[in-house]
Amino acid sequence: MLETVLFYLFATVAIISAVFVVIRKNPVSSAVSLVITFLSLAGLYVLLNAHFVAAVQILVYAGAIMVLFLFVIMLMDLKREEDFFSKLRIQKYFGIVFAVIFLAEGFIAIKAFGTRSLSKEIYTPENIAEAGGNTKVIGKLLFTDFLLPFEVTSVLLLVAIIGAVVLGKKED
Repeated sequence: MLETVLFYLFATVAIISAVFVVIRKNPVSSAVSLVITFLSLAGLYVLLNAHFVAAVQILVYAGAIMVLFLFVIMLMDLKREEDFFSKLRIQKYFGIVFAVIFLAEGFIAIKAFGTRSLSKEIYTPENIAEAGGNTKVIGKLLFTDFLLPFEVTSVLLLVAIIGAVVLGKKED
């Protein structure tokens, strides 16, 4: 009963704060909303008995990456924020189209791979403990069954870092 209440609480907070990340115009408040989203996701991971993933979620995403985001936000010239967003009206529509395409691809990927590799019968808490714990199972899955998505994610993060550097670069 308590787990169900906590699940709905963490899920609701995660969804609301994720929406705030997108709709808030102030980048700092968006970054704070993103931290709240990461912490709520860590709570969901704890409810799923994935304590290692929850710790990584807090240390890496809520800690290190958000500090990097805040540095990038502070390096950007916020006085020209309105000019920056007024130039991006056309990109906003392209962003919506790409978001719909991305969500459709995610849905198709979950339908294709979700039932095959991560069935509940294989990854029970007892089987995970017998296999050496969460860390060992996650590492084995990342470098065997999910190597391609892992590498694609690293390329996406590299592109995001390059984009942040380009956006943060001062114009002469």
